[in-house]
Amino acid sequence: MQRLPFTEEQEMFRQSAREFFKREIRPHSERWREAGIVDREAFEKAGQAGLLLIWADEKYGGLGLPDFRYEQILIEENAWYGDPCFFSTLHSRLVAPYIGNFGTEEQKARFLPRFATGESILAIAMTEPDAGSDLAGMKATAVRDGDDWILNGQKTYISNGILSDVVIVAAKTDPNATHAMGLFLVERGMPGFERGRNLAKMGMKAQDTAELFFENVRIPAEHVLGPPEGGFLMLMQGLAEERLIAAVGNVVGAQMAMHVTKDFVSQRKVFGKPLSKFQNTRFKLAELDAEIDIAQTYVDRAVQVHNEGQLTSEDAARIKLYSSELAGRTVDVCLQLHGGAGYMDEYPICRMYQDERINRILAGSSEIMKEIIARQILGR
Repeated sequence: MQRLPFTEEQEMFRQSAREFFKREIRPHSERWREAGIVDREAFEKAGQAGLLLIWADEKYGGLGLPDFRYEQILIEENAWYGDPCFFSTLHSRLVAPYIGNFGTEEQKARFLPRFATGESILAIAMTEPDAGSDLAGMKATAVRDGDDWILNGQKTYISNGILSDVVIVAAKTDPNATHAMGLFLVERGMPGFERGRNLAKMGMKAQDTAELFFENVRIPAEHVLGPPEGGFLMLMQGLAEERLIAAVGNVVGAQMAMHVTKDFVSQRKVFGKPLSKFQNTRFKLAELDAEIDIAQTYVDRAVQVHNEGQLTSEDAARIKLYSSELAGRTVDVCLQLHGGAGYMDEYPICRMYQDERINRILAGSSEIMKEIIARQILGR
């Protein structure tokens, strides 16, 4: 199916982004995987190339282009030609907009320019050992002390947790109100802020994921993002785009798995003929190809709706659920078609299989997505 059109300017942007990822990201992929973290310089180079905070106003170092298709292009091109573990989209489009949308003019002027250049790297800390998708169950607290706040608690599974210079931390501000929480800008070096280990993972090995600890961290008033009791609503407003971001990555991940598998089955011979000549292979790939095409069309339409400001949380849940489950099925079938080779780390499908598994969990698990959808169609 022909995709919804990108503008001529966006196609030029795609080509420029592709060359950047080929030149500055892909050559370092194996080294980063072994190290368990990407180089900080990758963010700085992306900033120099104008690939960070594209949506931000030019006075803050952005391009003033809020159209989500620019970020969609970056996600797709990074997957094909860079390294999905380079989490520039988390930095640029998932976390930074909280400051762009809810920050004061002083906060935006202070923080956004250094995020746009890649000088400072962002993370967001919501998940705790006993609270994931259930944000209301978090135990981190922030208690007012004069004009400041005192932050205590622990966060886990934080992407960019080691690299980050500024972390937006969600914490309860009123123990008697379930949804009363604030968002606090915690900077590297603040007394009481400590990072734990870089967690070893099944996949996404080059992407640093860490535990964060906060012990009596003093947060000045100018580091509070929006109203100190309004963090829950702010987070909810960002979830639809977060799930759209995930869906874009899920579809391109499925496409990549199909690409490497098509090449493999065309070359691999079984009983004297290519694996691609067997009906089982042909039918399985045909089914997946049709589903992936449907998913791409669905994602492109969701991007269009999102650009119009009309993407609902329920529709975001649908596309996230469908695309992540499809990506999971795709890499599983494609690995099976590789046979024993698929289990070997030297084959791309093996790493794709490992990396994909998190996608049915991050940005809200498949079970949470189903619950959101069910509430709309059946009521609470």
